[in-house]
Parts: sequence; structure tokens; C-alpha cells
Amino acid sequence: MASSLNEDPEGSRITYVKGDLFACPKTDSLAHCISEDCRMGAGIAVLFKKKFGGVQELLNQQKKSGEVAKGASHKPTYENLRKSLEAMKSHCLKNGVTDLSMPRVGCGLDCLQGENVSGMIGEVFEAIDIRIAVYTL
Repeated sequence: MASSLNEDPEGSRITYVKGDLFACPKTDSLAHCISEDCRMGAGIAVLFKKKFGGVQELLNQQKKSGEVAKGASHKPTYENLRKSLEAMKSHCLKNGVTDLSMPRVGCGLDCLQGENVSGMIGEVFEAIDIRIAVYTL
């Protein structure tokens, strides 16, 4: 069972959820941060690979760090994470995505600071009508 941790009382469309990302509403799109080589050998990336497959499809898209593949063994930087979030925002707007669930991208094994990443997500998605749920276990 997922539970909301702290939604901004001023109407932020980003909520932080303690629970299983894969238990999010079936109508949500899922997002995750992976390395450019699509190895997906550690952390939640392993579960994404196991649940959805499609690694070759991701590789075929030949995306670089800072881009979005649909469907880098380099750690993300804040700069290319922002590029990825901007590309994800564009993809969502172009494809009518209104609800997006993701783990704490860039954090954990990727070593970016959670509060910086949260602020960046808020900035990138600030002026658009997309509800975002960020999941942690």
C-alpha cells in the first residue's frame, strides 16, 4: 500500500510516495534513470529490465546521456539529468501523459542528492499539468 509522504500544501503536482513503484496506478507512465549502455545491472533498473524487457529496443534508439529513450555505464550529472527531465517533459506533453510515476531518479546508486533532484523535478515540471509521484521504499 502506498502512502503520500509530503505533498506541497501550496498545490504542487509532485507527491512523494513511500511504497512500491510498480503498484502505482495502471494508467501512470513509468520513468527511470539508466546508464547510456542500458546495462541495467543494479538497483531498481534490474526490476525494470525483468518486468518490461526491451533492452535491445532501448539500445537501438542510440540515446546519449541527457536524452530520453522510450520503452549511459556513466553516472548522471545534474546537467544531463536536467536534460533528461526536460526531454521527458517534452515527451509527456507530446504524448498526452498526465500522470507519471518514477523512483527517486539519479539518487541511490547514481549518487545525486535527493533534495537537489527533487528541486530540479519541481522546476522542470513547474508550469505544466502533469501529476508526478516519486516513489521510495
